[in-house]
Amino acid sequence: MTGKYLLMVSGAICRNFLLLGLLYALAGCAVSVHNLPTNVPLTATAPVQPGPAKNIAGANLVALSFSGGGMRAAAFSFGVLKALDASSRPGMDVLGDVTLISSVSGGSLTAAYYGLHGRDTLSTFREKVLLRDMEGHMRLSALAPDNFLRMLSGGLNDHTNLVNWLDKEVFEGATFSDIYARRKPDIWINASDLYHRTPFPFIPPLFHALCSDITRFSVAEAVSASMAVPLVFSPIVLKTYPEGCPVAVDPWVDRVLAGPTVSKTVQASAQAMQDYRDPTRMRYVKLVDGGVTDNYGLASILLSRGVSRTSYGPLTARDAVNLRRMLFLVVDAGRSPSGDWVFDPSGPSGLDTALAATDSAIDSAARIGFDAFRSMMLEWEKTVVEFRCSLTPSELLQLRGSADGWNCRDVQFHFGLVSFSSFGKQREAKLSAIPTRLSLRLSEIDEAIQAGVEATLGNSTLKSYIDSAQNSAGSRP
Repeated sequence: MTGKYLLMVSGAICRNFLLLGLLYALAGCAVSVHNLPTNVPLTATAPVQPGPAKNIAGANLVALSFSGGGMRAAAFSFGVLKALDASSRPGMDVLGDVTLISSVSGGSLTAAYYGLHGRDTLSTFREKVLLRDMEGHMRLSALAPDNFLRMLSGGLNDHTNLVNWLDKEVFEGATFSDIYARRKPDIWINASDLYHRTPFPFIPPLFHALCSDITRFSVAEAVSASMAVPLVFSPIVLKTYPEGCPVAVDPWVDRVLAGPTVSKTVQASAQAMQDYRDPTRMRYVKLVDGGVTDNYGLASILLSRGVSRTSYGPLTARDAVNLRRMLFLVVDAGRSPSGDWVFDPSGPSGLDTALAATDSAIDSAARIGFDAFRSMMLEWEKTVVEFRCSLTPSELLQLRGSADGWNCRDVQFHFGLVSFSSFGKQREAKLSAIPTRLSLRLSEIDEAIQAGVEATLGNSTLKSYIDSAQNSAGSRP
């Protein structure tokens, strides 16, 4: 939702440009807008944190990524969940098979809420979250001098706005221990490390690098970090606790930094994790909107796969043996290109150019990530098959418990996209025109939900996945 909010803020700035010099001079006198860190250190008495459950994949595994896009993205991804529930068949619970959700920005509202409430989300999320006026509790205008000074100091809104409201009204004080207590699905909420320009997923390995306890961290604060559009929100701040840390950084960090042929993306994330343990390099991590680095929430999964030392990781060996088919759907509620300056030799304006350039960088990174992920899925399927077929009878028995009905090659990975583009141009344009804000009209919310339902039910990848499962079940003796 970055572009739309920047347009709202920047438009006001342009209308008051003559005041800029004076306000900038006064900024040094303004109270700095910042968020104090709330994450706590790991303790020596409890160095090993409980985290996401392991070995949670069955024969069918569904994974989802929810893009950014404000409340429009939250509503669209909610429609996807409703459609997956409606797609269930006798003996096949499609929604119940959701094992992982990776999310960015507005999509993180839906992911986090579902991680806490499971199927109850279908009956409560619309009224509890989507229909609420979140913007009524925030500063959104840069017209007032105080607000402009706040923006210059870090952001129009701080911890007292979105974080506190979400914690009280939506997530009711929940921490990651509450998400992990449900066992399934695993929820990866993605923000961006502003200094290192890398994705920051709220998962145990990143908090281990900080030497901080993720189980005691607020879900509302993680979601706020994922949604923290620069200028509109001041960054969410985490503190590092490197002195006397009872756990070591993951071994892959040193291995990656010592490998000159490793990808730049992986190296950047490894460097960030190494810096978190070096007090001469940094003491505080500043987090902003996850869409700044990856608007699909795929980079963190690509990284997890890339640093795995097994052919099946980040799946466990038992998951890889039990699995027969995986469905991964990227849920994209992003905007299509817009602007009337393509019909005239003049323009775009300087503001439109800046916003279009920002959107271009975000969209380009998302497209590259999507293509890389699709290639990774093909390679992953191949290596999982190779692992399964390499097992000895005793290893198979240990992992699976029985060799009955075993076919080492019986694994299929399905990868697809659910987006506005599945509709005709006219409806796609109408959906794209829904603002990427945190408060929408009732008609806009319901339109986005219905679009999520219809786009998912009509998705060819989902249909192929369901047909594969049903054919497999029908062929069993």
